Amino acid sequence: MRVIVADDAMLTREGIVHLLVDAGVDVVAQVDNAEGLLREVARCSPDVAVVDIKMPPTHTDEGLVAAERIRHEHPDVAVLVLSQYLEPSYAMRLLETHAEKVGYLLKERVFAAAVLIDALRRVCEGETVVDPTIVSRLFGRHRDDDPLARLSRREHEVLALVAEGRSNRAIADRLHVADRTVEAHVTQIFLKLGVDTSPASHRRVLAVLSFFRR
Repeated sequence: MRVIVADDAMLTREGIVHLLVDAGVDVVAQVDNAEGLLREVARCSPDVAVVDIKMPPTHTDEGLVAAERIRHEHPDVAVLVLSQYLEPSYAMRLLETHAEKVGYLLKERVFAAAVLIDALRRVCEGETVVDPTIVSRLFGRHRDDDPLARLSRREHEVLALVAEGRSNRAIADRLHVADRTVEAHVTQIFLKLGVDTSPASHRRVLAVLSFFRR
């Protein structure tokens, strides 16, 4: 796996690079701004770019804009976007534009090497990764007529994992059940919630998250 790391905070950037190198990942470049990121992606053609959302000069959404450009101009390059704070709107903005080969994680998670490597592997394989904290926040919204009340406890568990971007196989492994059991749960969940999407498509992540934004 060939990776570029983009973060203007030197200690954070070097910390991520150190974790990746220790895990045997080939870090082909590290940069501290969005312009340098785009230049290095074009030069190195990495498998994935790890990108901080807020970078110079305004520290607003330069990293997110760069991530969107990378997915548009270099469709073979996956992007894992990092944020210091929980910003579901930024995650949705990225997912609505590109539903595959993208991920959004809070920075606090990436210093667990296993979590970071798993997320990078998944986005490189074409999956979508969504931070569990975002999923919990969306699930925790109060509604007078809560559609989640229609779901069983097991269906709640499956739906949360779907929203994180987990495949049916990964969900089956996590819950220690058969693949066909997960497929049946996903079908029932979509029917109960009226989510019009294919259980086999990664776009089901966006469909589920969009459902919770209503």
